[in-house]
Amino acid sequence: MALFKKKKATDESYYLASQWALMWRKLKKHKLARFSLAILSVLYVLSLFADFFAPYGLEEFSSVYKNTAPTRVYWQDEEGRLSRPYVYKLKKVNDRKTFTVVISEDTSQKYYVAFFVPGVEYRLLGFIPCSTHFYGLVNEDGVPDRSARLNIFGADSNGGCIYSRILFGGRVSLTIPFVAAAISFVLGILLGGLSGYFGGWVDNVIQRLIEVLSAIPSIPLWMALSAAIPPGIPVAAMYLYITIILSFIGWTGLARVVRGKFISLRNEDYVMAARLAGVSDFKIILKHMVPGFLSYLIVSLTLGIPGSILGETSMSYLGLGMKAPATSWGVLLKETEDLVSVAQCPWKMIPLIFVVITVLAFNFLGDGMRDAADPYK
Repeated sequence: MALFKKKKATDESYYLASQWALMWRKLKKHKLARFSLAILSVLYVLSLFADFFAPYGLEEFSSVYKNTAPTRVYWQDEEGRLSRPYVYKLKKVNDRKTFTVVISEDTSQKYYVAFFVPGVEYRLLGFIPCSTHFYGLVNEDGVPDRSARLNIFGADSNGGCIYSRILFGGRVSLTIPFVAAAISFVLGILLGGLSGYFGGWVDNVIQRLIEVLSAIPSIPLWMALSAAIPPGIPVAAMYLYITIILSFIGWTGLARVVRGKFISLRNEDYVMAARLAGVSDFKIILKHMVPGFLSYLIVSLTLGIPGSILGETSMSYLGLGMKAPATSWGVLLKETEDLVSVAQCPWKMIPLIFVVITVLAFNFLGDGMRDAADPYK
């Protein structure tokens, strides 16, 4: 009897649930989408709190560590016994035989890996004064020591920690595309909806604009729009301009699909009934027509974000977007444009792994959200 009542209550909650609640139930059953959502959550948290999770700041460089491989971490002492993880500081040694400078480990002192170590001061979330970092190095007395470095992903050509720069770069590479995709999403629905709903001269003007933008190759268009950005502007302004550029380019495809959907829906009985009832055009579009193909819109948004990520990365890689000393994943990958650099320092390709993981995670999440929003599944 109790089992029957519980099942009945569950059935009632299912049939009385809102559309968004039903979508969330379906999404939780999609294992790949849940895993992708967890990956993206971790990436966004690491980027948002990059000052805390990164052991070094963007302005911390060491000439000794230029182009050095990931730091080797030792787990055993000299006698082979298990020990606290520690590293050695690097030093430059002049080789008198080859007349070259050789980087080697200075084994005279150990530097132990510790968590919640005081370091360079920063402002958490931009306004909370703080100096604690998630991990760092301490000497044998337990005192924080920054003369040695723990570069788990190696160092770049300036001696900066690639891992730290990846976290800071994620702030740009994960937020600019998200904002750009959201703006493109709104523009696509708005202009595509107006074009398909009203038709006539409104449709002609919007479609000719879409054709003009679609006929221009992406890279020359990026170059032209980026050339219009004044040189030497602040990073925040560059952030805004790149967002506008990506939004200006990315809305045309969605607008055409929305136009086609609106043309097929504007003569449906429920739309005509809403018009006869005196419902405004704006409310008909948002309340009656847009929910009719919500699953496609969700997929378009989730697929537009990785497209914008690749766009921002490509722009920065080509030197058209963010530039050093500002950091994004595209700026980090710019050091890999030389094949010799990639052959000698393959760890500089690690930011590419983060780009690939992020793009795949958004694609898998979009696939799960599409299935969740589809009323026939």
